[in-house]
Amino acid sequence: MITIATRPILDRKVQLNYRRNKQQDHTECLDTAAQNFRYEDCKNRYWQSEKFSLLYGTPLWDQATEDQRRILNHLYWVAYYSQIISAEIATIFFNQTSAAGLYAHEGFRSICDMLDLESSQERSHINAFQTVARQVEVTLFDKPLFSYPMRGPFVETMIFTDANRLQRWWKQLQLRAFGLLSAGNTFLACQYFTVRGLRTLNGKLVQHQLSQFCQGDIEAAPIPSQISHYHFMDESFHFNSSTLISQDVIHELPPPTALEKQVANLGIRGCQKDHGTFSVVINGIFWQDAALYKTVYRLLRSPLFTLAHTEAQQMMCLCFTEPSEGLHQSYQTHKEAVAAYQAYIDPLSYLWPSNRTMSTMSTASVERYLTHHKRALPNFFRANSLGLND
Repeated sequence: MITIATRPILDRKVQLNYRRNKQQDHTECLDTAAQNFRYEDCKNRYWQSEKFSLLYGTPLWDQATEDQRRILNHLYWVAYYSQIISAEIATIFFNQTSAAGLYAHEGFRSICDMLDLESSQERSHINAFQTVARQVEVTLFDKPLFSYPMRGPFVETMIFTDANRLQRWWKQLQLRAFGLLSAGNTFLACQYFTVRGLRTLNGKLVQHQLSQFCQGDIEAAPIPSQISHYHFMDESFHFNSSTLISQDVIHELPPPTALEKQVANLGIRGCQKDHGTFSVVINGIFWQDAALYKTVYRLLRSPLFTLAHTEAQQMMCLCFTEPSEGLHQSYQTHKEAVAAYQAYIDPLSYLWPSNRTMSTMSTASVERYLTHHKRALPNFFRANSLGLND
């Protein structure tokens, strides 16, 4: 239990973060931006720097026209924030279950109020992201590539993963179990924010750069760039919340039991598995690129690139099985994430060595990536030969 000596200091930190977030809340800005978004108005402009474009630095990017590159830039935005939607749906739910685990203790009201504000902001973020993504994909393809219908909090968070049906079912079961446990256990309620902090930290590596694209004159920037900026400002406070709860509050609790340690470490190991590789398709989101093969094929065959079946296959081989500037940049982002994760969890004494060193994530390399896809891509073509060659 938090001691009388340290609680006032911690309370002041929490209240300061909550008060500043409330004062600078960007919900109204995001809602207005979403309401005013028209793809036609900003389709001829970049929404973030060129390096944050789909398949940037690959042979596809090198051969693309200026118009195609702009659309790849827009599709990066759509793909990136479609992943963020999935994460924020889960965040809304686990904010509430974790708050339940905290609220039973005296002095935790300010933390719960802070989480209530954040959940409200997440709903605004999701609406803004969905509005842009759906309009862009309907305009370009008349159907979604990266966006999807609303989903529940127990669905696999990573929207492009190689998990099979059994693995997805097991993940749902684990998430449901953790929701129940964290709602009645203060340590596990705090531990959720360790995982949330890691996932938000990954986002900060990219989102800070996305938010800077419209620095200086926000109103003159394309609306998606504005949304990126407003979202990053909100998430900066959310990251502070995660750090306060997972590193300050948790150290004021009794030492974790063996069961609590086990559950906490399994959660971090799960985060490592989710972020265990990197993607040449989208720098900064750690998707399994093999799960993206069909989507990339559809993109190449679409009116945007109009590649024939054989040409699309050849381009995919060049992008997924050959080294490129884009692949090395994505790998560099992944390495930066590993180092940042290691630093973030360093104050936590109850972690397994494999989590403390991020051993699962640390095995990723360009060589392993290329070896994997030189085997996986031909298998994909063989398995889908009739469905792809139309």
